[in-house]
Amino acid sequence: MADSWPVRQVLKTWVDPFVVLLVAVMVLGLVVPVGADVQRVVDAVADVAVAVLFLVYGMRLPTTEVVAGLRNVRLQGSILASTYVVFPLVGLLVAWAVTPLIGEPLAAGVLFLALLPSTVQSSVAFTSVARGNIAGAICGATVSNVVGMVVTPLLVLWLFAGTGAADGAVGGFDGLRGVLVHLLVPFVVGQLLQPFVGRWIRARRWLTLGVDRGTILVVVFGAVAAATTAGVWARTSGWTILALVGVSGVLLAVMLAVTWWGGAALRLDVPDRIALLMCGSKKSLATGLPMAAVLFPVAVAGTVAVPVIIFHQLQLVVCAVLARRLALRD
Repeated sequence: MADSWPVRQVLKTWVDPFVVLLVAVMVLGLVVPVGADVQRVVDAVADVAVAVLFLVYGMRLPTTEVVAGLRNVRLQGSILASTYVVFPLVGLLVAWAVTPLIGEPLAAGVLFLALLPSTVQSSVAFTSVARGNIAGAICGATVSNVVGMVVTPLLVLWLFAGTGAADGAVGGFDGLRGVLVHLLVPFVVGQLLQPFVGRWIRARRWLTLGVDRGTILVVVFGAVAAATTAGVWARTSGWTILALVGVSGVLLAVMLAVTWWGGAALRLDVPDRIALLMCGSKKSLATGLPMAAVLFPVAVAGTVAVPVIIFHQLQLVVCAVLARRLALRD
């Protein structure tokens, strides 16, 4: 009975209504003209939604979970190394290799994808379904997101400046300041409020789910609409989208292999290897889109978001299959 909710969530990834709604919002951004005044309103709403998202996240997360999970040093270190060392190196290589195929703006999106934190909800749900270390997954995914609030923008500033990809896309230290103001400060305030309201927030899953998905929809619509106005989609062919699906498949396959066999090399037990597999191979759409909206100009954020969205859907489907197969082990 304890695993019934994650199982339902995994099964829903095949026909998730939210995915349908996300696609509908993207199509709306593609076909509905958005003027400059409306775009400014959408951007302002997105900024507020992002701040509220991380405020609620801070209020929801018990600080004791992070402290307890940190005791498993090998697992947590492996998740962080996979997320912020191995994945960025693989992403940098892949982005460089596919630039002639998909162009610099989308290649920049592939690189940005590789720098993002891990997911939280789906990583934990898949770990539970696969009978892995759930507590380790909760801590690993959570710490990944907290660390990513600072590490991801720093990596963006460093690697994008070093490669020259998407010239002018990164807002320099203004972008870092924006991440701190929009993401880290609300999260810290939420943590301060957590002892008083944390139990109430956690008991109302509809609230966190609504804020989480609502933020994604607002950010996606704003980014896609701005990209449409800037003519980004007119320059992106169907073959390019297919190429991005292939690139995402390569990235995911490499990281799944690295995390699974890397866990074996580190002599982690199977439940810990499952937690590393599920946390270390994923990238967060919920965190990635708000960060793109803060770190990049609006029109550029629309292009950068495309690889993130494609990879997110692919990782859900693939990891759903893997979780079910791992659950059947002896």
